[in-house]
Amino acid sequence: MSGHDLLVKQSVTLEDNRNPRELSLSTLGAGLFFFLTSSSLISFKMRLKEDLNPVLLFLFHLIVWVYSTVTFLPSYLLSWVSRGSKDFYGSEEERAQRPKASSVLGHPEGPYRAVSTIKTLLSSLHPGVDTLDKMFEYAAMRFPHRDCLGTREVVTEEDERQSNGKMFKKVVLGKYHWLSYKEALTAAIQLGRGLASLGQQPKTNIAIFCETRAEWLIAAQACFAYNFPLVTLYSTLGGPAIAHGLNEAQVTHIITSKELLENRLKAILPEVPRLQNIIVVDNTPTTWPDYPRGISICNMATVQKLGAQPEYAKFERKPPLSSDIAVIMYTSGSTGLPKGVMISHSNIIASITGMAERIPNLSEEDTYIGYLPLAHVLELCAELVCISHGCRIGYSSPQTLADQSTKIKKGSRGDTSVLQPTLMAAVPEIMDRIYKNVMMKVEEMNCFQRAIFIRAYNYKLEQLLKGRSTPLCDRFVFRKVRSLLGGRTRVLLSGGAPLSAATQRFMNVCLCCPVGQGYGLTETCGAGTICEYWDYSTGRVGGPLVCCEIKLKDWIEGGYRSTDKPHPRGEILIGGPNVTMGYYNCKAKNQEDFLVDENGQRWFYTGDIGEIHEDGCLQIIDRKKDLVKLQAGEYVSLGKMEAVLKNCPLVDNICVYANSDETYVIAFVVPNQKQLLTLAGQYAIRGTWEELCNSEAMEELVLKVISEAALAAQMERFEIPRKIRLIPEPWTPETGLVTDAFKLKRKELKTHFKDDIERMYGGKQP
Repeated sequence: MSGHDLLVKQSVTLEDNRNPRELSLSTLGAGLFFFLTSSSLISFKMRLKEDLNPVLLFLFHLIVWVYSTVTFLPSYLLSWVSRGSKDFYGSEEERAQRPKASSVLGHPEGPYRAVSTIKTLLSSLHPGVDTLDKMFEYAAMRFPHRDCLGTREVVTEEDERQSNGKMFKKVVLGKYHWLSYKEALTAAIQLGRGLASLGQQPKTNIAIFCETRAEWLIAAQACFAYNFPLVTLYSTLGGPAIAHGLNEAQVTHIITSKELLENRLKAILPEVPRLQNIIVVDNTPTTWPDYPRGISICNMATVQKLGAQPEYAKFERKPPLSSDIAVIMYTSGSTGLPKGVMISHSNIIASITGMAERIPNLSEEDTYIGYLPLAHVLELCAELVCISHGCRIGYSSPQTLADQSTKIKKGSRGDTSVLQPTLMAAVPEIMDRIYKNVMMKVEEMNCFQRAIFIRAYNYKLEQLLKGRSTPLCDRFVFRKVRSLLGGRTRVLLSGGAPLSAATQRFMNVCLCCPVGQGYGLTETCGAGTICEYWDYSTGRVGGPLVCCEIKLKDWIEGGYRSTDKPHPRGEILIGGPNVTMGYYNCKAKNQEDFLVDENGQRWFYTGDIGEIHEDGCLQIIDRKKDLVKLQAGEYVSLGKMEAVLKNCPLVDNICVYANSDETYVIAFVVPNQKQLLTLAGQYAIRGTWEELCNSEAMEELVLKVISEAALAAQMERFEIPRKIRLIPEPWTPETGLVTDAFKLKRKELKTHFKDDIERMYGGKQP
């Protein structure tokens, strides 16, 4: 059986996707992203195709039968005892089928609230803890000596020559070194006082332009404590975007790293005339020649020592109010220049209150691994949720995350292996890679190994949908896959970009933990919906969090109404204390995207189209900005098409493009290298990687494969790309073609591939 058969040949049925044993083909988004799926009721039995020897199949079933028989009585007795307990809430299957939300007024358009907060939305975790400085102090008081922030030491660093002749830096990392909650609080207070001694004033903006690391969060807590609104900028932004953010926010002080200062910030310093002080989080060097006069550069440790001196105790701390701005978070700029979203202390407190409620048994025993950009609201809120409950946070990076990561020297251990986190957030880009790499390994297994893996996968999938555990499969079949993330992960939150249903189901089965799907935006402080822990359905993003409510607004042009059957549909509006204060210096945009109702509650128009299921769960089905009308009048949803086609094993990434003056769709495809080389070998097509990607013959072969995948997913023929262009280089944030969350920057992609668009449309200008 080929890898293509293994991954693609799955049964498709046209049944109502309300059936809990059917898994929607929809692709789900979490955190600050949306997922896009067909509005038709397509469901997907996500079983791997079995090609088993009858004897092996009999032996497997015999082992499972013996195990099930032996464990049935203890399991039944424990369940019976639990039913008599006041803490019994039903089986996972029963809990998954219970209503998650309902319409407060009984109207199909809503507003919808979580069943536990129908009367009142929640806005805080603890009484009186209504600002972020109070939250950190509360955590330090409860867990003073517990580990808080951990950083791994670099043992050795060396250059290694790759097969293509290029040099790549490899590292060997040691153990984690930890700051306790008490030490982290002291470091933050000293830094805040030191910044005040350098002239930073309360309610005056200060910027942070830095990679995700312990110093980032310490700096943030210093700013929260001293009421310095923190302007956050992605570390991968280009020079013009960085200068735009700093100038718009009128920043005089910035916190950054040595690498970012020298490689990105230094070049634009003449364009930021207000900048006076640069604080570098690294300890070396201590002198900085060749920088413009009038700009002071010092290390973070120096500023902290300044703040620790008795003579600077005169800088009395003026704590913030809950309504004060905590963060001005500049977006990734996927649709143009980044916008600054003003987020108050009360917005973040409400958001983490809602998120924490969906993570069962969250406690100081948990360990979180931080590696996503802290300038992204999902990562910031995830880490603050952990801080509020006394968890420890160990820092990492995408290049050192796992044993096989690009910067980890062969034979040494990646960060997940050492830290063994119990909580983790991941972008679909990472999970898609794990999924495809594991399935390639399955393809390479011998017949016996492959048969056992596939049968175990399908067996566990059946048991999950019944709310049952599979300890034998977890221990003997999926242990190695689970060890990729350290082996102890119990909750995985997906965010930042679309996640396919196939990948989500694979993660649920093979990583032996639920993938927490959700929906939120920077403008709602990351909060909106999150699936419940025991809900293993795909294609939905869960019910509203306890801090917010959801309404649907008719979008007549797109054909979505709250009166639609079987489910109400429309543009999603999110309201509640988590909805932010609006865009910085952008009054017109605020009036367009935000609304204050008669009760004083703020609402945000998301631009995403959703439908509410009978149990109150939200499903994202379209996006207004991604809808393009072709010349013949058909509407195509670019994001929906991309989400479906990314499931094809040949596709690592894809951007679908449509011109309203044309009758067909085109696409740019970043192919999977191993799959493309295999395909080329089957047809005796030879050449370098670049030559293969530029080959018209290979384009035709790949187009045929993805067209078949599109038809199998029941896409309309006018939605299927008619022409494609293969791209040899992957799209990373460094290329400027995707955001830090790996969302496509369509404007930049259109400009970058202008000539190819013109060629595929027969010489017409895009």
